Amino acid sequence: ALAAIEEAITIRRRLAADRPDTYLPDLATSLNNQSNRLGALGRPEQALAAIEEAATLYRRLAADRPDTYLPNLATSLNNQSIRLRDVGRPEQALAAIEEAITIRRRLAADRPDTYLPNLAMSLNNQSNQLGALGRPEQALAAIEEAITIRRRLAADRPAVHLTGLTQSLNNQSDLLRAMGRHAQAQTIDDERDRITHPDQ
Repeated sequence: ALAAIEEAITIRRRLAADRPDTYLPDLATSLNNQSNRLGALGRPEQALAAIEEAATLYRRLAADRPDTYLPNLATSLNNQSIRLRDVGRPEQALAAIEEAITIRRRLAADRPDTYLPNLAMSLNNQSNQLGALGRPEQALAAIEEAITIRRRLAADRPAVHLTGLTQSLNNQSDLLRAMGRHAQAQTIDDERDRITHPDQ
């Protein structure tokens, strides 16, 4: 899979050199995919380099056509945040996810049905980054906002969104336990278990 995406990138670089308006978006997409493959193969530094190039390209594209490319930029920033965390750069990881959240808030304000799930995902990631930096109260606020969004989404489309809700509830429970708030954590665990095993 990695060899195939690297061949695609080689071709798309050549095409984008001659016709950037047409082929830069395809190159950015391939770089994003390459980053995912490299991350899965345990090559975090190379994965980070690929996603940083993708984010740079999407930033340039979004400057000219924000309606088209801001969602892609937000996705790349979200992925960049994960890669930065993987290489031990938590402050930069937090900055990247916060930029992604800023973009996704704006997108979700205009088109909530399309972009609220992405906002919830980025808030979940932000909570993880804040927790890793030893900022539990802020981490808790971020995960609580993610849960509020995911509750709303799951109420409308449970088959699609209940898994995300249970993941966020699990993160919230872990945070509360780490903060010594065990009774609240147990309440969250009980809710998660009711969702996961509704017949018990």
